[in-house]
Amino acid sequence: MTPPCDHPGAGPAAVPPPGCPAHTATRTDALADDRAATRTDALADLFGPEHEADPTGFYERLRAEHGPVAPVRLAGDLPAWLLLGYRENLEVARTPSRFSRDSRHWGDWREGRVAPDSPLLPVVGWQPMCTFADGEEHERLRTALTQSMNRFDRRGIRRHVTRFTHQLVGEFAADGHADLVTGFAQRLPMLVLTHLLGMPDEDGPRLVEASRDLIKGTETAISSNEYVTRTLENLVARKRAQPGEDLASWLLSHPSGLTGEEVVQHLRLVLLTGNETTTNLMANTLRTVLTDPRSRASLAGGHMTLPDAIEHVLWDEPPLAVIPGRWATGDTELAGRRIRAGDMLLLGLAAGNVDPAIRPDIAAPMYGNRSHLAFSGGPHECPGQDIGRAITDTGIDALLLRLPDLRLAVPESELRWTASWVSRHLVSLPAEFTPRRGDWDTLETERGLLVPDFLDRIASAQDPLEPRAEVTGPEPRPAARRPWWRSLWRALRPGPPRPPR
Repeated sequence: MTPPCDHPGAGPAAVPPPGCPAHTATRTDALADDRAATRTDALADLFGPEHEADPTGFYERLRAEHGPVAPVRLAGDLPAWLLLGYRENLEVARTPSRFSRDSRHWGDWREGRVAPDSPLLPVVGWQPMCTFADGEEHERLRTALTQSMNRFDRRGIRRHVTRFTHQLVGEFAADGHADLVTGFAQRLPMLVLTHLLGMPDEDGPRLVEASRDLIKGTETAISSNEYVTRTLENLVARKRAQPGEDLASWLLSHPSGLTGEEVVQHLRLVLLTGNETTTNLMANTLRTVLTDPRSRASLAGGHMTLPDAIEHVLWDEPPLAVIPGRWATGDTELAGRRIRAGDMLLLGLAAGNVDPAIRPDIAAPMYGNRSHLAFSGGPHECPGQDIGRAITDTGIDALLLRLPDLRLAVPESELRWTASWVSRHLVSLPAEFTPRRGDWDTLETERGLLVPDFLDRIASAQDPLEPRAEVTGPEPRPAARRPWWRSLWRALRPGPPRPPR
């Protein structure tokens, strides 16, 4: 694969200067025609049954009909442009001067066409946080967030993930069966995130429900958003009085001088996006491990690491299929489409990742290749992506260690998904295994808990939470030798479960 050019001027031809007599009349007419087209009921509905039933087929139909940029309809009959091309997604993500993240540019909102109770508003309504800012304000807010997140002890995060994983597995280990979506993937990320934010564990279940409802854009999204915000406002008030070693306290004390509202909104950002993306990534990775014999065999044989498998899943099933949004700061062009100032553009991450222009052979393995769009790109690329990777990697590794004979309990054809306008969720993942004791005998050493994740990180020169150079080619990494810690673990791990006393 040839990587796309990073230069902002690459791509479509430059827009003629404003007022140019050679272009003004035809350009105005074309813009009017394109804008009128997005107002028709015939537009593909991103909130409709076709998209909900088969998002992948929906994107491919639009690609065949419209090319890399397609007009779509959102809730409330509001128009938007869905980006289906890999290069078009990167062009929009990397040029905030043309496509701003500030939703106050949104023409439909400025002109009063967005209802006050629109389910879009909890996601795209302007908030005082870095994802809705550009330039110096974006730099101030994002610096506060990234520097505060970087204060976490990285090995400590993995220890918490391992502890919570064993806690969850202990609830069903003796049963011999479990739903790995509702019983594991939907619970582990929020347990970890509430701990990192400084919240009590008991807040997790209700926050999971509210956050997914909010992102899905249901009729109760507004009330769910109010619940999440109110919970975080209470947290910030407590941390202002009694600071701790947590993200809320660090944001409050950061030299950037965030206001209380800015702290609340950035905690909301981490909670919502972190939980949604990590839950989906864990569920998709577990499904791949349980249903793809090649992946399971490669993992067992040491030819592929779990982080490599995760990157392949991020190509084929990104946690968020669509990211809203960007707004055109002026009349412009993109892939031959005339975009008017104030138009909303949606980053089509799932569609861009399978763009035939960069992946002509969709079956080619993408192990270790991080040039996917799963976490967006440009100045607004997800700042917490490596924490999400670490939760997924560590959690699944600990799960497979605890239940090494884990297998799918139903035919793969019976698995079902549900889709919202921004993501696709695996409804359940029934699994079975040999019943085991509910508790867990761990091996303690001078260096800490002896689990494969811990030993793997010691053996590896690359910490999964450290930045890694972007891989631009689709070629799979050479087969690796079996990690040394697997042989050591087999020698040291406890024997068969002891009978209950």
